[in-house]
This record gives sequence, C-alpha cells and structure tokens, in this order.
Amino acid sequence: MQTTHRFRIAAAALVAAIAVVGCATAPSPADLDKQADAMIRASFREQGIAKLDRLDQDLGQKACSSATPPPEAVAQQVEAEAMATIRWPQGGNYIGDWRVGERLAQNGRGMTWTDSSAATSANGAQCYNCHQVDKKEISFGTIGPSLWNYGKLRGVKDLADPASAPIIQYTWGKLWNSKAYSACSNMPRFGHARLLDEQQIRDVMALLLDPKSPVNQ
Repeated sequence: MQTTHRFRIAAAALVAAIAVVGCATAPSPADLDKQADAMIRASFREQGIAKLDRLDQDLGQKACSSATPPPEAVAQQVEAEAMATIRWPQGGNYIGDWRVGERLAQNGRGMTWTDSSAATSANGAQCYNCHQVDKKEISFGTIGPSLWNYGKLRGVKDLADPASAPIIQYTWGKLWNSKAYSACSNMPRFGHARLLDEQQIRDVMALLLDPKSPVNQ
C-alpha cells in the first residue's frame, strides 16, 4: 500500500511538473492567431473570382473575430470608418423599382468561385437567407428581423423627397455598409464590398420602403 501510495504521489508530481512546463511554453494568443491564419491560407486556393485577398481582414473583421466583443473604443472606430465609406446615391435618388428589388431579394446567387467574372455575374441580394420579406414565405432565415411592413411601420408614405426622411438615409447606409451602425453586424456590406451596384441597392430600397411594394401591404 505504501509503495502504491508513493507511486501515486510521484505520478501526481510528474503530471503537475509537465503541466507547469506546458503552461510555461504554451503559445501566446498572438502566436495561435498566426498559426490559425497560416493554416487557413494553406488550405485556400484561388479559383475563378475567388482570390486570396478574401482572406485579408479589415479592422472590423479583425475586431469581431475575437471570442469576446471589441472594446467600446474599437467598436466606435470601426463604425466611424465604415460610415466614412458610405457612398450616397447620385442625385439623391434613393428609390428604384420594387419589382426588381423583389427578384433581387429572392436571388441567392453570386460571389462564388464558379462565377467567371465579377463584372459579368450579377449578384442577388439574398435577403431571404436572414429575413422574412413576405408573409407568404414559408422558408426564411431568422438571423435578422422580419422586414415585413418595413416602410409602413416606420411611417414612410411619400417618397417624393427621400432625403427628408431619416429612415430612408439610414436604410441606404445600412445596405451600403452595415458596420457603420453596428460594428459587428452580420449583414453583408452590399455597397462597400461591391456585392450590389448602386441601381440594385435602389431597387432593394424600393422593395423595403415603397408604399406600393408588397412588403408594405
């Protein structure tokens, strides 16, 4: 019994010593980040329009990839930098055709490696992936809030002077670069990332805000 007891004590001491050595030599979080980045880059190859620059993170992506939310000062910096990237519509024309916008909202195509050219492959807005857009839908994502009655609930009745309604400018900015309003937003940055062009964003705006749109019936 004494021999067994001494063995257990010795074994426990050895385990403790190994643990101490392990802690002393464990890589730092920065080293682990470098290792992870190297593994990701080693497993990714360019093909079609998918280039290696897709692996490069900007400030917002880096700040929001952490296991913990970014400090308030960093979040504010991310939002300020994102706000500065928003390109407001030419001529103050915010609203397009809701019929085209509806097709865009239901279109999930785009930005895949099989697309031959970013210039010739039109992207969809993929709204249904995260939102309910129409009450008739039976399948939709719930990451984002429902967009049903988006403009109606916010009192949008007249689009003759879009710039006079703060919600119209907000919606444009949110579509262009969502991180301007929430640093760690999961919403695609449609304008900033060139996922949609200016006219396509106008059409999605019409779907959300035009009183004639089925969204607002």
